Amino acid sequence: MDYFLTEEQQMIKELAAQIAREKVRPIRAELDENEEFPWEIVKVLAQSDLYGLYIPEAYGGMGGGIFENCLAVEQLASACIGVATTFAASGLGAYPILLHGSDEQKQAYLPDIASGKRLAAFGVTESGAGSDVSGIQTAAVRDGDDYILNGTKQWITNGGEAEIYSVLAITDRSKGARGASFFIVEKGDPGFSFGKKEKKLGIRASATRELVFQDCRIPKDRMIGREGTGFIIAMKTFDKSRPGIGALGVGLAQGALDIAAEYARKRFQFGKPIISFQAIQHKLADMATRTETARALIYAGARYLDTDPPDASKISAMCKLYPADAAMEVTTEAVQVLGG
Repeated sequence: MDYFLTEEQQMIKELAAQIAREKVRPIRAELDENEEFPWEIVKVLAQSDLYGLYIPEAYGGMGGGIFENCLAVEQLASACIGVATTFAASGLGAYPILLHGSDEQKQAYLPDIASGKRLAAFGVTESGAGSDVSGIQTAAVRDGDDYILNGTKQWITNGGEAEIYSVLAITDRSKGARGASFFIVEKGDPGFSFGKKEKKLGIRASATRELVFQDCRIPKDRMIGREGTGFIIAMKTFDKSRPGIGALGVGLAQGALDIAAEYARKRFQFGKPIISFQAIQHKLADMATRTETARALIYAGARYLDTDPPDASKISAMCKLYPADAAMEVTTEAVQVLGG
């Protein structure tokens, strides 16, 4: 289907597809089996300037938006969702700085993120609180010109590998969600360490770890925005990043569909390829329809969200919900085809 991409957008899509085809696919099984962080792929993506797709040119990026980033994420996810998750998560960690950081913070961090020199990560989730900001226990207490952080973040993508972390902590518990604030924490800051690398069922080329803060002293000029604006920053970040999660789903679904269709052409039963059987055709038709529907939603939604619409939260949630469900359905059906 023609989505009327501009010449630049088509180039981004083709570049990401080429990297997925030539660099990711040959080693994806090895990366996943060995639970190996894909540093070699990170270097290739950095050299291709893909980490800066959504970052303004003033800060070393390419000046694109959510849509351009989704194009790259989708292509990478079609080859390896672990690699694509690692790529997308750096953008998630960068968005709080991009959206609400001071110019000094943007100048200090965004160029390195855009170039791929340093990866970013997003530190919100805890064992007892995910998107429920009011349930967060990690606290930041003002001490002169610093804040002292204590607490633990859990299941953080790029944890231990990234060097820049956007971390949400409670600065005034009496205000609930309105008492949360964001801070920039750097790998190597005293009092900041990492828990064990999580053992996962899949997506094992992506690192998932705890972030541990024990009297971690952070200068006050590393607070993002004003004190108490953490909830707003988190929600704005989710609005910008959810389509990227949907793009992961679209890429995963497309990759599964391609594998299933190829297998069905080559697998013979009763003297003919199983793709000639109507039961298999029905499965592949449904898989293709769900995948294309999810892609259409992501492309339309991402373009719309790049205009900063008033209903951004609703549309971004749709862009995450449907493609994720479609990916589950398509991959489940792909397993059935591969059993034929």
